[in-house]
Amino acid sequence: MSICHIAKSIACGRVAAPPSKSYAHRMLLAAFLNGKRTVVDNIDLSNDILATIGCIRALGGKVNIEMNRAIISDNKDNTHCDVLPCGESGSTLRFMIPVALALSGCAEFTGTAKLFSRGIGEYEKIFAEQGIEYELGDSYLRVKGRIKSGTFTIDGATSSQYITGLLFALPLLEGDSKIAITPPVQSRPYIDITLDVLRKAGIKATLSDNTISIPGGQHFNLPDCKVEGDWSNAAFLEFFNHIGGNVTVEGLNPDSLQGDKIFRQHFNSLESGFCTIDIGNCIDLGPVLFTMAAIKHGAKFVNTARLRIKESDRITDIVSELEKIGSHAIIDSNSVVIEPAPQATLKALEGGKTTFCSHNDHRLAMSLTALSSILGGSIDGCEAVAKSFPRFFDQIKVLNIGVYHE
Repeated sequence: MSICHIAKSIACGRVAAPPSKSYAHRMLLAAFLNGKRTVVDNIDLSNDILATIGCIRALGGKVNIEMNRAIISDNKDNTHCDVLPCGESGSTLRFMIPVALALSGCAEFTGTAKLFSRGIGEYEKIFAEQGIEYELGDSYLRVKGRIKSGTFTIDGATSSQYITGLLFALPLLEGDSKIAITPPVQSRPYIDITLDVLRKAGIKATLSDNTISIPGGQHFNLPDCKVEGDWSNAAFLEFFNHIGGNVTVEGLNPDSLQGDKIFRQHFNSLESGFCTIDIGNCIDLGPVLFTMAAIKHGAKFVNTARLRIKESDRITDIVSELEKIGSHAIIDSNSVVIEPAPQATLKALEGGKTTFCSHNDHRLAMSLTALSSILGGSIDGCEAVAKSFPRFFDQIKVLNIGVYHE
């Protein structure tokens, strides 16, 4: 693993928001299902997006990358079993499983052991109900059988990725289908993003009372499109504004459906004093919000359980790193209280001797980088940012943050 040394420094300047990973995944998949030449503009070749592109190619799609554009054509060669390399991308795996079963009826998915440890429980229930054969190993999944239209009941408290995967596959089937989402529905904004991309692609899918109705026999028709800026990763850049910086992030859509745009509201709450924040619909903001709470006034976070099944255990791991600055936590099954670090401890740590670990998690790496800019410090495993924001360190250098790679 590589180590990045972060000098005590104050961020200042203007940068462009990176492209939305959530929209890019979905637009690339919709463009592939078009079966015609389609351009998806403004993509970042993060590891997760490369995984989705790799799976599209495995299913017979042609993808050419020109600068930051993907040009996609053909999806006709998908009648045989393919090996789909998902890397460590949970979105890619869960989006592609039903799509592959709709197109070819069989596939093998590969990836890291960490990816498969996160589970595919909702799909395993569907496999059992529909007689789809599967074999799940530490780093692979083999499936065989055609997914059939019908009614699918999905637990809304697990992951919206199951719902998105089904929403891309079910319009391709002959019969009509319904997805019944069992409350509570968390990560609802990600479902809204999926429905938005489907609407742009001419696909009908109607959400009413936690049930989505999807007519069968539809055809994707996504026009050339451009991925909007990413509010999720913009949060790590605007965090600098709350630790003495003056950063402007350009290219964010104020009317975006991305749930993580709420970070500005949460940052302001954390500035004002101890507060309670529900992160059920913005779970990826957990690490940066925990970090800000630790250096401000503390906070209680609720609906935190899903943080444990991300790229790392984002509760145990971020808490262990924040303990290095004197912050402590009270952890319950679905809530976390972050106690503020004593200012005397923070002052004593100035000088760059603290080493934080990313735990191979991009969102921990970026949160701890901002923290390190206050004290001076190092990030062990800083390459983890490549999962979603490969240009992160280049961007913060532009903002006058001192970064030195070892």
